[in-house]
Amino acid sequence: MTFAGPRDDVMMLAMAVDAVVVRQRVEDLDAAVPFLLFAGPDEAVQRVAGVAATLAVADLNAAVEEAGGAEIVMPVQPTPNGRRAVLRHPGGGVFEYVGP
Repeated sequence: MTFAGPRDDVMMLAMAVDAVVVRQRVEDLDAAVPFLLFAGPDEAVQRVAGVAATLAVADLNAAVEEAGGAEIVMPVQPTPNGRRAVLRHPGGGVFEYVGP
């Protein structure tokens, strides 16, 4: 762990993070957001490990075309579960889009 501060009045903590656990409280389990658990060989895990979120859209082609300024990391392609694309947005976030 190291401490660094670009300004005298701000102290930032930099550390390596090995894992992140996301918890979300919901009132209605039937309406809860689905989640993804994944495991496997490193090569397979790397395909999804950098994705911050998966977004289900009504029109995948339109969503990719309208993602202003986003870099296409993986173009629209079929998968066993439907079609998907992965985009890196200008702020650095990487999102998987899935849909028809």
